[in-house]
Amino acid sequence: MPISISDLPTVNATLNGLAATFLVIGFVLIRQRRIEAHRRAMLTAFGCSVLFLISYLIYHFHAGSVRFPGQGTVRTVYLGILLTHTVLAAAVPFLAAITLFRALQRSFPQHRRIARWTFPIWLYVSITGVIIYWMLYRMSW
Repeated sequence: MPISISDLPTVNATLNGLAATFLVIGFVLIRQRRIEAHRRAMLTAFGCSVLFLISYLIYHFHAGSVRFPGQGTVRTVYLGILLTHTVLAAAVPFLAAITLFRALQRSFPQHRRIARWTFPIWLYVSITGVIIYWMLYRMSW
């Protein structure tokens, strides 16, 4: 069964959820000093985020922007989450790429320095991406 444009928000939320899951797994693995498993988890998180970005761009190219239907306090909460998510999401591709590049170059002190910033920002963006999906497409206001 082919995927239609209307399916892409669900695909996007799934990819965000997977990215968040693999980020946490990667964090736990590096704390356990399981470096090769950490590398695989982080590359998987990166791959999920790349696929998300491609799918997101395709969806919004075809569908445009989607207006949040809620009103009042819930709208304010949604817009606050959306604002922080959007601002930080603009930084994630750059932070993730630099962090990955430094690891692949085996520049581990520099990798660790930027990863301390990249990890929480990337995790926040991935989790809030799922929250935004639920608020926009799954909840009735």
